[in-house]
Amino acid sequence: MKWTLEVVVVPVADVDRAKAFYADKLGFAVDHDTVLGQGQRVVQLTPPGSGCSIVIGEGVVAHMPPGSLQGMQLVVADVARARAQLAERGVAVSEINVVGGNADAVRQGGTALDNVGFVFFRDPDGNGWAVQQISARASASA
Repeated sequence: MKWTLEVVVVPVADVDRAKAFYADKLGFAVDHDTVLGQGQRVVQLTPPGSGCSIVIGEGVVAHMPPGSLQGMQLVVADVARARAQLAERGVAVSEINVVGGNADAVRQGGTALDNVGFVFFRDPDGNGWAVQQISARASASA
């Protein structure tokens, strides 16, 4: 039996602000924005090429304060290009971090950043995200 992760709920304080950040700054597709009733709104967004979406909304999460989700991770084929794109869109993104790799090899570029090259950012509520370079996996799903 195949099990797939389809949706992760991200706790936010302001749904419209978060929707604008994820759609306009990160380039996530807005799959739907549905009002279910008074105090209940669900917005589903999907990163480009991803099989897993995020859900933000009102009346969605009772016990997770806004900004409490940490460690969400996106995978890209080229972390330097992803970082440049995020910075161009106004996202406060870290410099490229080498986690557990050979920093001298990384300076030479190419695939040396695979598995060890990361950038980090937070959404407007403080939810923490990482972007990791894994070129083989990212290009296989493109």
